[in-house]
Amino acid sequence: MWDGQFRQFVAVASSRFGWLRMHLRDKLVIQMSHRTFALLSLTVLFAHLAGADEKPMMKAVVAHEYGAPEVLKFEEVPRPEPKENEVLVRVIASGVNPADPLTLSGKYAREFGTHLPLIPGYDIAGVVEKTGAKVTRLQVGDAVYGYPTFGGGWAEYVTVTEGEVAAKPHSLNFVDAAAVPMGALTAWQALVDTAQLRAGQTILIHGGSGGVGSFAVQIAKARGARVIATASTANQDLLRQLGADMPIDYTTTHFEDIAKDVDAVLDPVGKETLARSYGVVKKGGIVMSLVARPDSAELGKLGIRAAAISVHPDAEDLAEIAHLIDAGKVKPVVSQILPLSDAIAAQQQAATHHTRGKVVLRIADEPKG
Repeated sequence: MWDGQFRQFVAVASSRFGWLRMHLRDKLVIQMSHRTFALLSLTVLFAHLAGADEKPMMKAVVAHEYGAPEVLKFEEVPRPEPKENEVLVRVIASGVNPADPLTLSGKYAREFGTHLPLIPGYDIAGVVEKTGAKVTRLQVGDAVYGYPTFGGGWAEYVTVTEGEVAAKPHSLNFVDAAAVPMGALTAWQALVDTAQLRAGQTILIHGGSGGVGSFAVQIAKARGARVIATASTANQDLLRQLGADMPIDYTTTHFEDIAKDVDAVLDPVGKETLARSYGVVKKGGIVMSLVARPDSAELGKLGIRAAAISVHPDAEDLAEIAHLIDAGKVKPVVSQILPLSDAIAAQQQAATHHTRGKVVLRIADEPKG
C-alpha cells in the first residue's frame, strides 16, 4: 500500500512541479554560459596583452662574439623600432666590404663604436617602411640607399637616420645600389673632400679594381683627372673599362717606374705599397691611405702632404654620387650575389682583399613597380 501511494505522490509532484525543474535547469545553463563567455573574454584579453609585448621578428646575421667569419649565425631576432629621428628600412640587398672582417674581429671595436651582439652590414638598399615623428625628408615607400653608421644591414630590416641614406639611383636596381655606398663614399671623401682633385691633375690609385678603387677611378675621371691605376693581370681590362688612362699590372711592373710627379695617391693596401708611393708624388701633392698612418718623416723630407682616410655617412655625398650614376659616369662592379644565409662565405671572400668590385647579399626580392 505504501509503495503504491509513494509512486502516486511522485507522479503528481512531477506533473505539478515539472515547470520549476525546467526553469532551474535553463537558469543554470544561462549562468554557465555567462561564466564561459567571461572566461573566454579574459583568455582573449590576456592573449592580446601578452601579444602586445611581443616584438615583430626578422631574419638576420648575428655575431654574439668577436672572431672569424665562422662566428656569424643566421637566426631570428626582434625587428628594430625607429626612434623619432630614424626611419625603418626594409632591406632588399646589402653590400660586403673589405673592412667588414676587421669590424667582426673586434680589433677596432672601441674606435668603430661597435658592440655585441653585432649585425654587420654597412651598405644597404631598400624601402622606407616606417618613419619617426621628427623625420621630414623621407616618407614611407621611398627607395633609398646608404651607409648605417653602426651596421645592421645584414637583416630584413634596419633603422637609419636621414643623414645616413639618400634616394636610390633611379638607374640601378637594389642589388647594384647596395654595392655603392661605403666604397663610393670613401672614394668621394678622399678625392673630393680631402685631395680636392680637379681637372688636369694626375692621381695614382692602387687596387683600382677593388670596392673603393673601382669607384675612385670613375670619380677621378668624372672630375677630369688623369688616372693611373694598379691591379692584377686578370683585372687590366676592367681598369680600362672603368676609364683608367694608364693601367698597371702590379704583378709584372713596378708602378714607380711609370707613375711620376702625380698630384695624389690613393692607397688601400699599405705597407710596402704605401712606402714606395711617397717618391712618385710631386712636391705639395698628397698621399691618402685607407689602412695606415703615413710616415711623417718621409712627408717632411719630400715636402708632400698626407691623410689617413676614414669614411663617414653623408646623405649629401650619396646624392651627388647618385647623380653621377644616373648620368652614366659611375657604375658599381658586382662580382657575386649571394643569399643572406651565405653571409659566412661572403665574409670569407671579403677577408681575402682580392674581390673584384663588390659581393652583395640579396635579402629580399626586388620590389615590383
